[in-house]
Amino acid sequence: MQTKNFDRLYLSAEPVNYKIDDASITVRTFGEGRPLVLIHGFAVNGSTWRKMIPELAKHFTCYVVDLPGFGDSQWDKKTDFTFTAQSRRLVKLFKKINISNYSIIAQNTGASISRIVAITEQDNVKKLVLINTEIPNHRPPFIPLYQFFAKLPYANLMFRSLIKIDAFVRSRFFLKEFYFDKSKLRDKENLDRYLTPLKSSKDKMFGMLGYLKGIEWKVIDNFAKLHGEIKTRTLFVWGENDKTFPIEIAKKMPAQFNAGCKLVNISKASLMPHEERPDEVLKKVIPFLMNDGQ
Repeated sequence: MQTKNFDRLYLSAEPVNYKIDDASITVRTFGEGRPLVLIHGFAVNGSTWRKMIPELAKHFTCYVVDLPGFGDSQWDKKTDFTFTAQSRRLVKLFKKINISNYSIIAQNTGASISRIVAITEQDNVKKLVLINTEIPNHRPPFIPLYQFFAKLPYANLMFRSLIKIDAFVRSRFFLKEFYFDKSKLRDKENLDRYLTPLKSSKDKMFGMLGYLKGIEWKVIDNFAKLHGEIKTRTLFVWGENDKTFPIEIAKKMPAQFNAGCKLVNISKASLMPHEERPDEVLKKVIPFLMNDGQ
């Protein structure tokens, strides 16, 4: 399927906003079958799953979420963007739209938020797929520094100015580690879906900065213990060329789980293997989700 067809399918689904506490969460629904929730990571939105949705929708009812801070979700100055609050809103969302016994595919920060959901909703989360995500006691380059800058006066203007500079966007200071194939960083059609709202809107940038400040490192570090409380079987899918979350460190995490966990690697892929090599990711993910005994 060509890029335009992926986009057309994604945009064909009606975005539905659900008011949950101090924010609204946007959900797009595709397919039919067992419930499957897809949760994006930092700096992107639900469209990051566009290349996987056509195949997943053959087997599952896919609920594609825009977390508060990104996409079509809504927020304001009172919104709590912490991982803890994001996970709490998701649990309330799932109850509101009446889904249970669901599986989750999530990437990056979305996968950290999903781990909190899996810990608090032990009986509802059936399978967990986590893609290139935070690792206990590891700090990805520049993120803690950017959290500091995000709290400064004029941070909104500063970050909007920076992302208008192509060299900055493609550098290691921002999106360089998104893709193993660096030519994808020059694909404006691909990146504009994420960058254009941030460039043009103070409110959208406010959401991104709020989300950034909401990353809770104490929670992430505590996963080293809390992973053992996750009852569902878990699959880590890792772009092996990612320097943000190195696979050699990530390989230590499965041993922290008691319910069964393994890590599989995707070659020639970095932070976004589901965008860069979706077919390879699907080959790992669908059998795991479909096999009740796995």
